Amino acid sequence: MIQHLLLPLVCDRFTNDARYREGHLRVVNALPSRKVLGLHTPKMKLMAKQLSRCGGEVLMPDGGRTGCCNGREVIHCFEQYPSEALCYEECVIWGFLINLEKCTVEERFSMLSRFVPVMDNWAVCDAYCANAKWMARLSKDQLWNFLQQWFSSGREFEVRFAIVSSLCYLLCDDWIDFVFARIEVLDYTMILSEYRTVKGKPKSVQEGSVQGISPYYVRMGVAWLFATALAKYPEKTRSFVSTSALPADVVKLYVRKARESFRTKNVTPLETA
Repeated sequence: MIQHLLLPLVCDRFTNDARYREGHLRVVNALPSRKVLGLHTPKMKLMAKQLSRCGGEVLMPDGGRTGCCNGREVIHCFEQYPSEALCYEECVIWGFLINLEKCTVEERFSMLSRFVPVMDNWAVCDAYCANAKWMARLSKDQLWNFLQQWFSSGREFEVRFAIVSSLCYLLCDDWIDFVFARIEVLDYTMILSEYRTVKGKPKSVQEGSVQGISPYYVRMGVAWLFATALAKYPEKTRSFVSTSALPADVVKLYVRKARESFRTKNVTPLETA
């Protein structure tokens, strides 16, 4: 759709250095069907800002060219475009455009309801949530109520969206208990993942695999949330995780994340007998 605008921004190293390119692709770990051009986040943010302010020309599936005057019109084109035909970078930029829009809460929720189901990758999800600064200004009740449909989803990255949004904007005095309680009742057996679990390092990049129990990216999102909570509320988090019904593998991931973080590497993650 906007790949013709993005290709000139791909760094030479991604194009010419096979080892560097493989490293980038392994980190993103997009599904095999999702094309990755090789842009870095600052370039994608810059393009989103340019499209938001000035619009640009987009190529539609029928080969036609559509001139968009602003970000809202580009978002509308994204919504009409077959999501499976978008590259990874286009998905990220779509999310950035939603964050940049000046609109009502209802309008933004409406745009999000069409974007969240397109998320099929941890980087698309997390890039969106980390940059959704409007969520910090929103009524916590409004945000919490909106997230419930995604917590209840049966799709991996829709659930991760709810988890990471909560991590970023709801780990506060008045809401942490609600977040913990909602996370504890997640039914991992009902969440479908397009990634398959393999033992050892994947043999090739973008083979759609992970080295953890499915749905891996939900489990890792939960672990990340509790590791972040440990830095803010150590006693509450230790007590909850130690007595909760969280799966054992999720607790192990949480302990690992806590020990890897510079903020919590010296903080005891679990209660001791």
